[in-house]
Amino acid sequence: MDHALRRFRLARRLAELDLDVLVVTRLPNVRYLTGFTGSNAQVVLARDGDSTFLTDGRYGEQARHEVPDVGHSVYTAGYPRPLIEAWRSLGATRVGFERKGLTYEQWEQLTEVAEGAELVPVGAEVEALRITKDPEEITLIAAAQEAADVAFERVILRGGLREGRTTEREVARALDAAMLDAGADERGFETIVAFGPSAAEPHHDPTDRPLSRGDVVKLDFGGLMGGYHSDMTRTVAFGEPDVRLREIHDLVAAAQRAGIAAARAGASTVDVDAAARNVIRDAGHAGEYPHGLGHGVGLEIHEAPFMRWDGGVELAQGAVVTIEPGVYIPGLGGVRIEDMVEVTADGCREIPRSTKELVVL
Repeated sequence: MDHALRRFRLARRLAELDLDVLVVTRLPNVRYLTGFTGSNAQVVLARDGDSTFLTDGRYGEQARHEVPDVGHSVYTAGYPRPLIEAWRSLGATRVGFERKGLTYEQWEQLTEVAEGAELVPVGAEVEALRITKDPEEITLIAAAQEAADVAFERVILRGGLREGRTTEREVARALDAAMLDAGADERGFETIVAFGPSAAEPHHDPTDRPLSRGDVVKLDFGGLMGGYHSDMTRTVAFGEPDVRLREIHDLVAAAQRAGIAAARAGASTVDVDAAARNVIRDAGHAGEYPHGLGHGVGLEIHEAPFMRWDGGVELAQGAVVTIEPGVYIPGLGGVRIEDMVEVTADGCREIPRSTKELVVL
C-alpha cells in the first residue's frame, strides 16, 4: 500500500485548513498513513508532507520494520511532550488535532505543555480519505469475507446445528474458529448469534439458550485480514419457521434488493437508505426497523459513510458499505440480511458469495 501517497493527499488538505501540522492520534488513521500495527503511535504531519512518527519504547524495533519511510521518535517517558518537540522541529505554531482522537483529559495534558502553539480541533480528515478503498484494501476485505463465507458453509450449512444440544454461544465460537481455520487473522468483531425470540434484538449477546425446532437463527459475523474487516448477516431457520417470519424474511430480502439497486457513486446515502426503508414502511413494519441501512467497512468495522435517514453524503466510487435492513418482532423473532458491496460508477458489486435465501435446516 502506498502510505506515502496517502500522507501526501492529507498534507494537501492542511493548507486549506490553515494548519502548519496535523497531529494524528487515532490508531486506525495512524495505520492508514504508515502501516504501523502496534497499540500506541502518533503521527505529526506537516503541510509540505514532512512527518514524524512517534511511539513508545516497546515498539521501536517494530516501527523500524513497518514504517521505514518516516522519521521516528521513540519515547520512554514524558508523553505528550514528544508531540510538542515533533511539531516544533517542523516549525509549526498552528497545530491541528483529531477531535475524535483525544479524550478531554488528554487534551488538558496537551494544552498544559503546548507552550504557545495554537491547538485547532479538526474533523474526520483521515477518515474521509479512507472512504475510497484502493485495490489492495478491496483484496483484504474480500479475503476477510471469504473466511466468513467458508465459516457459514462449514458451521451452518453442513449440519452443525442440533436441536436441544447446540447453544448460541457454541455456534458463535464455532463460527469464530472456522474463520480462523479459513485463514482469517482473527474475528472482526464479537459474533452475534440469536435463536428464536432473541433474534428480535438487533444486537444480541449469545447465551446458553439451546436451539429448538422452528427457531430462526440470526448470525452477524465477520473476519479480519491484514487489519481489514468483513461484515455479513444471515438469517436461517431450524425447522419450519412461523409463517410470519417467512413473510418477514421475504420483506427484508426485497428491501435489501431495493437498497442494493439504489447504491451507486454519487447517490445520496439518505436516498439509498430510503429505497430500502420505504419497502418495509409500505408493508407496515416501519416501527420494527430501528437502525440505519448500513455503514462503511475497512480498518474499522463501522466507519464512514453511514447510510441513515439523516446526515446524507454522496457515495464515493470505491467505497465499501453494508446494506443491512432488518425487521424485529418482540416475542417472535427477527430477520436481518447484510452484505458488503463495493460502490461502482453505475451501481455496486456484492462481495459475499453466501446464499441469502431462507435456508431451512
